[in-house]
Amino acid sequence: MYGSKRKRRLHSIAVLLGPVSFVLTIVLLEWFFGFKQAAALGTAVWMALWWILRPVNISVTAFVPIAVNALFDLVPMQQIISQYFSEIIVLLFGADLVCLTWATTGLDKRLAIKTLCCIGTSMKQQIAVWLIVSTVLSIFLPNVVVCTIMVPVAVSMLQFLGEGNIQGSKLAVPILLAIVWGAGIGGFGSPLGGAANLVAISYLEKLTGQEFMYIDWVVRFLPFLVLVLLLNLLFLFHLPLSVKRLAGSREYFTEMYAQLGQIRLGEKISLVLFAAATLLAFIRPLFAEWLPALKPAYVFLIIGLTAFTFEDEDGKALLTWEFAEKGVMWGMLFLFAGGLALGSLVTETGAALKMAEAITLLPLTGGLETVFAFTVFSTVLTEISSNTAAAAIAVPVVQSIAQALGLNPIPYLFVAIVAFNSAYVLPVSIRAIPVSYGLAPAELFKNGLLLSLCSVLLITVVGYLFIKYWPLFSTI
Repeated sequence: MYGSKRKRRLHSIAVLLGPVSFVLTIVLLEWFFGFKQAAALGTAVWMALWWILRPVNISVTAFVPIAVNALFDLVPMQQIISQYFSEIIVLLFGADLVCLTWATTGLDKRLAIKTLCCIGTSMKQQIAVWLIVSTVLSIFLPNVVVCTIMVPVAVSMLQFLGEGNIQGSKLAVPILLAIVWGAGIGGFGSPLGGAANLVAISYLEKLTGQEFMYIDWVVRFLPFLVLVLLLNLLFLFHLPLSVKRLAGSREYFTEMYAQLGQIRLGEKISLVLFAAATLLAFIRPLFAEWLPALKPAYVFLIIGLTAFTFEDEDGKALLTWEFAEKGVMWGMLFLFAGGLALGSLVTETGAALKMAEAITLLPLTGGLETVFAFTVFSTVLTEISSNTAAAAIAVPVVQSIAQALGLNPIPYLFVAIVAFNSAYVLPVSIRAIPVSYGLAPAELFKNGLLLSLCSVLLITVVGYLFIKYWPLFSTI
């Protein structure tokens, strides 16, 4: 009885902390930011607390921006509502449909066992491979696509190993973190890594009056990417691991894979659909001129809808709407959308620009402290919004402040690019995907916050050294 009362009391406190923190943020920050901007930041604090403490389902928290905006009219409501069925949400929905066919055909089991055969059973080996593969893929593909592809495969593998409850699985934490962090940092490996990079390139080309070529980007950012990747790898290796090796051995899984026999028709169709969607997303530049509207989001949706029209070797539908209704990760879609809506509030109210204004009040001279200020600013922005929104705000702000100080803005812009591609803490943007599959937001916050602090220090120090001693880092 007592325990039950105490539990209810703690639950009530956790519930109240959200709106109370919202009000306190407004009270503390309104004098500088203004009401609307302070309310937007208060919404971020409210959502962060509810995501961590989980007094309500994390997907419920995703709708807080709608409620806040309805009460206080911070921005036109359409700007918020549109985020809940944006292009990225279409992409996730389509990819979810494609991946659902794995369960109906048994392809998920085959992929899981094959993954274990190829990677091995050492936990450090698993972590390294998932991290590196996610990083490399996100150099060429949007990080949302990479997460959408990789997370279901990893979850299938873990469930096959008996980790049915991903939320309570100690094995799942380092593997899912490796995927989402790798997909995030890989984004600055090439201009193709995300829309944020294209935003940055457009500003760089306007600034210099010359084209910033693909090879120019790779040469300047590859050394940085390697160092950030190593930081992520070392951090993941030092996480407490419940086991050093996964159950079984490579020989065991090889034998098990052989027992599955020949791949069946349904599995083949499912695999072809998945491969086709991934390939078309990858080679979009080849047909973008003729099919400009056929972006990866709509490729995955079309192929996901196509799955309903196929039958397996037994004449059963590859995918039915009844199964899709139960199987689609609706919570993931809403959680991701909530992050986008939060980002819209922060940017459209001008809160992000006000944060930038605060930087100008600091005593900056162009040295280590300047690099640190730009890194922190870009990191905070990308944590509470998308990296594209962060880029759209951070790049012109960094450029204008650097020019006002009489500095060459190019190297500082390069540092900002690395920073807004390095987000680890909140279940916003791609980090919503593993959270929706069961990764606890508290695990993401706890580990991500520490890694984010380490990342800020690394980016600051390496960025400063590159600016000071590497002439190529100051030109395009």
